[in-house]
Amino acid sequence: MNLLHRIALSITLSLGLINLSNAAPDTDWPKKPIQMILSFPAGGASDVFARSIAAPLGESLGQAVVIENKPGAGGMIGMTAAAKANPDGYTVHFSALTNQAIAQALFSNAPVNLEKDFVSVALVGSIPHILEVNPTVPAKNMPELIAFIKSKNGNFNYASQGNGTLSHLEAQLFMERIGATGVHIPYKGSSFALPDLIAGNTLMMFDSLTASLPHIQSGKLRPIALVSSERSPLMLNVPTFEQDGMKKFDVENLFAIYAPKGTPPGVVARLEKEIRKILTNPDFKNRLANQGVHPQFANSEKLTEITIAEQAKWAKIVKASNIKID
Repeated sequence: MNLLHRIALSITLSLGLINLSNAAPDTDWPKKPIQMILSFPAGGASDVFARSIAAPLGESLGQAVVIENKPGAGGMIGMTAAAKANPDGYTVHFSALTNQAIAQALFSNAPVNLEKDFVSVALVGSIPHILEVNPTVPAKNMPELIAFIKSKNGNFNYASQGNGTLSHLEAQLFMERIGATGVHIPYKGSSFALPDLIAGNTLMMFDSLTASLPHIQSGKLRPIALVSSERSPLMLNVPTFEQDGMKKFDVENLFAIYAPKGTPPGVVARLEKEIRKILTNPDFKNRLANQGVHPQFANSEKLTEITIAEQAKWAKIVKASNIKID
């Protein structure tokens, strides 16, 4: 064998070994539990949704999918931790996509970015938000609530899931739209905000239907209107914002799963495949629907398009409204 042939053979074998080494993590993955990081505390809608997917996903992969809650800074703390994790397929990020697109627009020096620091895995669905009040508030619909808020002349506490969250932005946009002021009290998610709302320490909040539903059903909170394009089958007597007189206020509160940038393509493809199976299972969809969750699958490529569109959309809204972090 002449020298050129020996060099060509050596290069071919080397490339083959490189390809095999790159494929190896995809073919024998997973060998250990997978960490799913989310940016909100236990008990909220994000947590409920994430856990509902983590359990069957772990079963299908043959390894547990362990939830790690890292709340704070409009979701940036959990998102940053996920982005900086080793991209070996053993860390994924369960993202409140709409929340994180808003935070991206609100924080002038955001440490990470869904589009730049992650690879898309799959869109998993949406959870509508609802405007609700403590039952001591003498308002049962939107016009009555607006009149009540204006009568308080700024002496009015309203809660949110935290600075830079969708809940925060909805409240800011609402107060701006009706020409009223109030005192914003941010929390680290629904599970922290709801007890004070129920106790009457705050009087109003935009929250996920999933987290608030039990308290609405028990009478501890009163629903005013859904921030959605259609009514929820779980409370057909509650109108949407548009039905109650406020046009162009519906927001789709999206959730998705991402992996740190550099995660092997084979791992991403396997996750996407198993998540599709879970989300299209009729029993799973019915069970989640009873909790106010709308399972909805979109593949990695489509999720990337959605992510770019959401970030552009909320950047425009934040800029036009001149909303600032408290």
